[in-house]
Amino acid sequence: MSGNPAGVDNTFRRKFDKEEYLERARQRERDEKDEARRGKDRGPPVQRQPLKHRDYEVDLESRLGKTQVVTPIAPLSQQAGYYCSVCECVVKDSANYLDHINGKKHQRALGMSMRVERASLEQVQKRFEALKKRKDPASFSEQDLDERIWKQQQEEEEKKRQRREKKKEKKKEQAGQNEPEDIDPGVAAMMGFGGFGTSSKK
Repeated sequence: MSGNPAGVDNTFRRKFDKEEYLERARQRERDEKDEARRGKDRGPPVQRQPLKHRDYEVDLESRLGKTQVVTPIAPLSQQAGYYCSVCECVVKDSANYLDHINGKKHQRALGMSMRVERASLEQVQKRFEALKKRKDPASFSEQDLDERIWKQQQEEEEKKRQRREKKKEKKKEQAGQNEPEDIDPGVAAMMGFGGFGTSSKK
């Protein structure tokens, strides 16, 4: 006779209720189908504009070399770094700020896709014509270039001359400081020093 009483489970194996797990799987499948149906009802995907160039100048140098007191309770726009008002985020340096502005997240927030619109032949021709008109070949000649070079050389020579004059003035001031102040020549001869200059006269 065995030592175990009747009705005691001593197999130590887990037993699963198959019906309960089957019902859970069916419920999950129904939820997924409902979700897919709701996704189809959202309508067509949003049509975004093609990517276009900026019509404003990115200001990276305005705060260059300036110090700023930063407090932890300051609003985002007044914290250290570059603030993007479109995405409402702060980027710590200019390189990352440029990456952010040119990035996918920022462009999507502006309503643009990352695709560029293909230019037609007429648009390219118009662009070439506009560039030709802007670049007037008659406005520049070799004489203009020679004249500009000559003016630049004159300015450099003037700067050099001014530097030389300043050096001479400094030397005169230093020489004036080193000379003894108004000493009577008789007293100086009696004390033994008549002058500190050289005996040769130029």
